[in-house]
Amino acid sequence: MSSTATPTIIDLIPFVPPLPQNRVMIGEKFNEASAKIAGTRVIPGEDGNVKVEVSFSGNGKLLGVDVMEMVTYQSTMTPAGVLNGEGHGLIMSSDGDTLTWAGHGVGRPKGKGMSASWRYSVIIRTASKRWARLNEVLGIGEWEVDEAGNGRAQMWEWK
Repeated sequence: MSSTATPTIIDLIPFVPPLPQNRVMIGEKFNEASAKIAGTRVIPGEDGNVKVEVSFSGNGKLLGVDVMEMVTYQSTMTPAGVLNGEGHGLIMSSDGDTLTWAGHGVGRPKGKGMSASWRYSVIIRTASKRWARLNEVLGIGEWEVDEAGNGRAQMWEWK
């Protein structure tokens, strides 16, 4: 009769090395913009809810290049009081470079008027050689809006 012990569940799990303690998930900040909400409208949503569509435009920097940005997003208020949104954006340089993005986010109303704080992620598409590396980046960002509809956005790459 063999004297080997029956393996435990721990013995059957392959070794997976732990992630390094200093692993950083957020990379370079590649976009900053200031913008003003230009228009809003209420549109029908699902299950009797409504969506609020917001459009804004502004100026900023993308990888150090001066740009103009235009964005439209739609959001729905959840029963928990949280905003769920999705949107599309167009970024253009004065040299003719263009970039588009599609994204989703979660926001919190902050009080009066349009005031809200958003966290979002975007998938980027561009044919620009200058910005081509962003085609392989998931952008994560913050969008802070005051009650008058003035906003500031920042976006980083997620590694």
